[in-house]
Amino acid sequence: MEKIGEKYLPIGTVAMLKGGTKRVMITGFCAIEDKEGGKMWDYSGCMYPEGFLSSKQTCLFNHEQIEKIYHFGLVDEEEEEFKAKLKELIGNAEEAKNENKQ
Repeated sequence: MEKIGEKYLPIGTVAMLKGGTKRVMITGFCAIEDKEGGKMWDYSGCMYPEGFLSSKQTCLFNHEQIEKIYHFGLVDEEEEEFKAKLKELIGNAEEAKNENKQ
């Protein structure tokens, strides 16, 4: 089994989710459910190998739900810079959320 790695795997990563029967490909990050007070998920994805067919078939999932990696997406300098900014933004948002609860 491939090592799953740290949170926020690159776009194009193909994985199997725990309890899943169909592989998914990561297509985005920090997706929010389309309903009031919707939960934020780590990833959005589409079925693999079919790809994006409809917004109604978008899969939302968290890093902890990934069971196995079949293919890692492209990692280059641009992706590394984006991932660092993403983690910083998420960290700042989580801090602000925690401060508002107090």
